[in-house]
Amino acid sequence: MTGAAELIAELEAHADPASVDGLKRYGIVTADRVLGMSVNTIRQIAKPHRKQHGLALQLWEAGIYEARFLAVMVDDPAEVTPEQMDHWRSGFDNWATCDTACFDLFDRTPHAFAAIDRWAPLKGEFDRRASFALLASVALHLKKLPDQPFLDRLPLIEAAAADPRNFVKKGVSWALRGVGRRSPALHAASMALSERLAGSKIASERWIGKDALKDLSNPKLLAKLRP
Repeated sequence: MTGAAELIAELEAHADPASVDGLKRYGIVTADRVLGMSVNTIRQIAKPHRKQHGLALQLWEAGIYEARFLAVMVDDPAEVTPEQMDHWRSGFDNWATCDTACFDLFDRTPHAFAAIDRWAPLKGEFDRRASFALLASVALHLKKLPDQPFLDRLPLIEAAAADPRNFVKKGVSWALRGVGRRSPALHAASMALSERLAGSKIASERWIGKDALKDLSNPKLLAKLRP
């Protein structure tokens, strides 16, 4: 079985230091060691090593930006614990790692909604973003869930909408738009919330409301949701 050291060596073999500066242009500044490579390259490296929980834990602790992406892609959602989710979340220092963990792994665990609720009140910018990135990811991927768990979390969206920090604000909008795209009932509830926010005196709330209204008013989406 391939170990973490071998996979890190494979990552290093694909490193492109010249591409590291590009991360900064996308607002990705990380305290981890950064090798420089595309996400598609990391996905190709991950493919033969899926559902290896122990390997994922080792990769996460390696202190390498790309190794954390790889950890997310090789982990087994069935073995992920709430404690692991909290630990990994506490290490988020950029939106890309945060969103990839939520979009590629955390939303497939049985602990997703509990984590959303637990993280929404946190103070850190990426801690709080993780809550709404995870809600957006669950809304997109878990198509068979009923409406109620999403209706129950619209108050979390409304409560966080006043947070002016860029990555929180964008995460909240993503979650609101994701919920509103699921069904006619969720669309109606999300539109009502978006309209309230758009009329707010608070700048971040107005931005989120207008951003969501623009997306949720798309004619193609309305046609798709029409009974």
